[in-house]
Amino acid sequence: MVKRSEPLRGSINERDHHGYRHQTMKSNSNSNSHSNQEDLKQQDTSSTNSHITTLDSRFNQTLRNVQGLLKGRSFPGKVLITRRSDPPDGAILGSPGVSRSPSEIDSLPNKHMDDPNEDQSHINKPNASTSHNKLKPSMSNPEDRSKEAPRFVMGARATDTARLLKFTKVLGGTTVILDKLRELAWSGVPPYLRPNVWRLLLGYAPPNSDRREGVLRRKRIEYFDCVAQYYDISDNERTDEEINMLRQIAVDCPRTVPDVTFFQQAAVQKSLERILYTWAIRHPASGYVQGINDLATPFLVVFLSEHLEGSIDNWSIADLDPEKISDVEADCYWCLSKLLDGMQDHYTFAQPGIQRLVFKLKELVRRIDEPVAKHIDEQGLEFLQFAFRWFNCLLIREIPFHLVTRLWDTYLAEGDALPDFLVYIFASFLLTWSDKLLKLDFQEMVMFLQHLPTNNWSHQELEMVLSRAFMWHTMFDSCPNHLAT
Repeated sequence: MVKRSEPLRGSINERDHHGYRHQTMKSNSNSNSHSNQEDLKQQDTSSTNSHITTLDSRFNQTLRNVQGLLKGRSFPGKVLITRRSDPPDGAILGSPGVSRSPSEIDSLPNKHMDDPNEDQSHINKPNASTSHNKLKPSMSNPEDRSKEAPRFVMGARATDTARLLKFTKVLGGTTVILDKLRELAWSGVPPYLRPNVWRLLLGYAPPNSDRREGVLRRKRIEYFDCVAQYYDISDNERTDEEINMLRQIAVDCPRTVPDVTFFQQAAVQKSLERILYTWAIRHPASGYVQGINDLATPFLVVFLSEHLEGSIDNWSIADLDPEKISDVEADCYWCLSKLLDGMQDHYTFAQPGIQRLVFKLKELVRRIDEPVAKHIDEQGLEFLQFAFRWFNCLLIREIPFHLVTRLWDTYLAEGDALPDFLVYIFASFLLTWSDKLLKLDFQEMVMFLQHLPTNNWSHQELEMVLSRAFMWHTMFDSCPNHLAT
């Protein structure tokens, strides 16, 4: 019994010893496991906060870019509307009219010439402790910016080369993917590619390259037939209404873009007259409305650029063969028709489409800059009094003509979403002079808005207007309650 009891006591002691070691190891294991779980949670939290901070900081960066330029810093506006990505993809901004997903907001630019940390005190930080080490206030001076300018210019040139390669790739396929083309065109189209790009964006030329030549030939012949049927006839075959409409068109054509000598050529005015009259006869619901003559001019210039070189001031339409002039006319007619198909109620009786957009513009300005909206209202000025012409002529009369085709790249890239996006462009355009407007009374404001100081505008100012419009569309369009009264 004793002999058997000793091993029993020994085994109990051993079990106690091993049990103690097991409990200690288990305790350590549980402690380590708990510690690892806490580390993982901290890492997940840190990763989540970092991701959120990155998203917000990129969007805030665009806000800082805009604020920076508004404060007088000078850097090309193009940087505000280029996609942030690797060098080959560095120049494309997703078209607001195509899609506005969080991933596109995430791709807003975060590279610019000024110190990225400047004005940080004016931006809401989602995580102050996380941002503190990354963002430190710093002072910038003109010398530093001038030293950085050459680097930016080199980057812009590389970006332009990448964009050209992307255009070439998209247009070189058997079938053009229009969504990709819209995405590229929104930021501007190279001039020598613009005629083909515009035909595609408007749906005049088919995406399939094998069918394109045949379709264009057929549509041009159809236009010639319409001209022969409706225009090349005597007044005896026209109704009184048609005679009056033709006379009004003949009066308006010499007034079209009067500051560009090219449009004062008799042959140019005759081509414009044929386009407008033929369109009006084939669209009796609206007929001819003053302002449509302005809308035909960008198409005329762009399609003539395929045949005439150099500055538009040196162009002479007499240098072209009659066959080429006819093809240009036909292309202008069909592209004008495609454009106006998307905004038919802008030119019908009482123009209800324009009145609706002017009301939206007033509401948007009130949300973005309430002091300006309130001042305009207190002075008794109605938005309809100055904005009607903007919507009627799509800003052609408000900016230098050499900027119009760049603006229209964005217009046409918007596609069916253009009417709604016009509201954001015109709000951005108006608020360019917000400080000035607050100092004007009614009469001064009317005169100022009728003769806006845009004569010396360059592409930089236009890109700034489009950049703000894109941001405001991103913020407000998907949140209509923000615009509710």
